Amino acid sequence: MQYKNQSQNGQVKPKLLDQVRTHMRSLHYSKRTEESYTNWIKRFVLFHNKTHPEKLGKDEIRKFLNNLAVERNVSASTQNQALQGILFLYKEILHKDIGWVDDIQRPTKPKHIPVVFSKTEAHTVLNNMNGLSLFIAQLLYGSGLRLSEALRIRIKDINFEYRHIIIRDAKGEKDRVGLMPDSLINKIKDQIDKRLILHNEDLKKGMGDTVLPYALAEKYINASKEFGWQYLFPAERVVTDEKGKRIRHHFHESTVTKAIKTAIRKAGIEKPTASAHTFRHSFATHLLQNNYDIRTVQELLGHKDVRVTMIYTHIIKNLGLGVKSPLDF
Repeated sequence: MQYKNQSQNGQVKPKLLDQVRTHMRSLHYSKRTEESYTNWIKRFVLFHNKTHPEKLGKDEIRKFLNNLAVERNVSASTQNQALQGILFLYKEILHKDIGWVDDIQRPTKPKHIPVVFSKTEAHTVLNNMNGLSLFIAQLLYGSGLRLSEALRIRIKDINFEYRHIIIRDAKGEKDRVGLMPDSLINKIKDQIDKRLILHNEDLKKGMGDTVLPYALAEKYINASKEFGWQYLFPAERVVTDEKGKRIRHHFHESTVTKAIKTAIRKAGIEKPTASAHTFRHSFATHLLQNNYDIRTVQELLGHKDVRVTMIYTHIIKNLGLGVKSPLDF
């Protein structure tokens, strides 16, 4: 799968997916987008029996995308993501003009209204949690963050004076200002104090490095040891990167996911698809229930189009809020 290409001067080029990763990082794509694109490129090649993409074209792309829609029953957004990843490969890496890929069968999978906790349910789930997982879940509900966004919060992006948190490289590679719940201010301050103690201990052991975005590690040699760049929620263990440097990443996503699932079960809430993301849906729905302007909610969620945010108004309508049943007339 990982093809090596021979250049004109006889030198061996990096493997195909490595070229994709390197180029995406030079263009400042997010880690999640990088993983998504490389995954779809790999699946595209495997679908065509490991044929090198140089030998494939728009017909093969169409067959792959149609298979996703018809056989795999993926959503329209997932199919589009796959297309974007493949087009990136041809345009940026292979420098091959594919042109317009027509006759793509679009998925007919219906859009579902998101699962939402009631206010009581949200607090009941939180009451069945503890430790860092509880703290992170409180931010998901209190600030409307995605789980990945909460885990990537760095010390430098917390502003107590303005009571907000800067969310870096969110979906669409954009930054936005997130809400800092008043009820969590003291808890955040305590967490920063604990984080400083841990960081100083790491420094004494000759460690203290964290991962920096883009090429900042090369531009600012000592920045990875600065406290401001450290993750608010640190991983329990330090790992060694490919250069032999001891790195402390952020708290692991799976730990929070499992803790939330367990808390939902303990709370007796029968919503099988409820997850960490349900807190974000609940954040938006409950703000709208409290009569906050939809544009404000749109900005807090980081939605590019207000029509995406509108789905939460549909949730409220479907709950029948403000509508009296004819049975009660």
